[in-house]
Amino acid sequence: MRRRHGPPAPNAVPAVLTVLAVLAVLLSLVAAAPPGRHLTGSHLTGSQPTGSKPTGSHLTGTHPPGDDPRTPAVVTHTLTLRSDATGAAWRGHQRVSFTQVAPEPLSAVHLRLWGNARGGCAAPAVRLTGVSGTATADCTAFEVPLPRPLRQGESGSLDFELSVDVPEGLDRFGRDGAYTVLGNALPTLAVLDSDGWHLDPYTRNGESFYSLAADYSVTLDHPSGLLVPATGSAVDTPGEPGRTVTAVTARRVRDFAWAAGPFTRLTGRSGDGVRIGVFATPDITAEEASRMLELARTAIDAHSARFGAYPYGELAVVLDNAFWFSGMEYPGFVLDRVKPSALVHELAHQWWYGIVGDDQYRAPWLDESFSEYATDLVLGGADKDCATAPRWESDGERLTSAMSRWDAHPDRYEAVVYDLGSCALHELGRLLGEETMAALLRDYARAHWYGVSTTAAFKAAARAVSPVDLAPFWRDYRIDG
Repeated sequence: MRRRHGPPAPNAVPAVLTVLAVLAVLLSLVAAAPPGRHLTGSHLTGSQPTGSKPTGSHLTGTHPPGDDPRTPAVVTHTLTLRSDATGAAWRGHQRVSFTQVAPEPLSAVHLRLWGNARGGCAAPAVRLTGVSGTATADCTAFEVPLPRPLRQGESGSLDFELSVDVPEGLDRFGRDGAYTVLGNALPTLAVLDSDGWHLDPYTRNGESFYSLAADYSVTLDHPSGLLVPATGSAVDTPGEPGRTVTAVTARRVRDFAWAAGPFTRLTGRSGDGVRIGVFATPDITAEEASRMLELARTAIDAHSARFGAYPYGELAVVLDNAFWFSGMEYPGFVLDRVKPSALVHELAHQWWYGIVGDDQYRAPWLDESFSEYATDLVLGGADKDCATAPRWESDGERLTSAMSRWDAHPDRYEAVVYDLGSCALHELGRLLGEETMAALLRDYARAHWYGVSTTAAFKAAARAVSPVDLAPFWRDYRIDG
């Protein structure tokens, strides 16, 4: 997510594209489920109480020796949802299938209901019926006991009815007039690792979202006058009179987001063949939409050249200058104002958060600093002058601090995580040499493709290729772990 404010800058797009056109030519030279038993009877019923792809262990849910097992894994979400006439209320059914990949028996799972963050338990926007459990974390989490513990290699599933009522107010989950955004609207599985269940609170300053790569099959039944840009690849078929059924398939993604509204649509294809759709609200001019499409086409290929080919085939960009934030990322789906740097940043998140996952609440630098650094590279800032970058203001500030720190000191979040964080990576590039730095990030992304990055893993990878002792660098930039 890019939070930086300021008026949209459509006149900056042509200048950016001039730089990108040159970079694109240069960048074109750069290359770049285990068998188990399904737990019969694990479909839970009851009433709700009130209140170019690399292969490897991360694709199958298994873990190499010494890795921290993260579970439940090998997750599949199957949904059928029908909207009202406005696209702001959705009703339907969801099945979540998963496998226990850790050695210990799994006796319960936790669903994250991030759509309830604004209203809490008093006014939940996301409701489940037909599944027994306990609401926690101000109704942004729901604990579901399993009929019996799952042993390693065993699979289970949850079935429930789902209702989503999007609240008023344009946000990453919100609506404004005829336009609705459904980011973090669907229940996802929380992650269990050696630190326990990750049930961190919601934050508006950045993200709290931490999930493992999963497959989604989502059927959206909606009025034909509404377009529904979404994560994944979509196929439209006629439904009931005046309605369209959009079947969306997304593989190895960490979340599923969509929007609904009478958008204008502009489509194109990047040089690498990625299909891109720009969906614009009435405050976006046709010229602005065209320029942002061209920018997306160039930027997605530039990031692919550096970090590995974009694997999802399609990308949806939703433009609305009424967003209070500059941009927000979801797999294959981004929200943006007409702001070039924000779009390039959100597209970098397709790798740094989407493909290479991280715990966004406990280590936000692993996606925000990396995406800001990647944005600098695309926009011609490889030799970024960090002499005027913000400085540390207190002993408690660390580049690797959790969102709990930045929620308590919101005025320092961008200064440290975005500005100092990107400058840290520029300095690391100078210490390693630019070719070594490029190879480090490319190889690190490949090693963690569809997996989870940690500070400790990145530090180990950097040390392994460094010609110099990096201890002073870690200390100066306060990179712990």
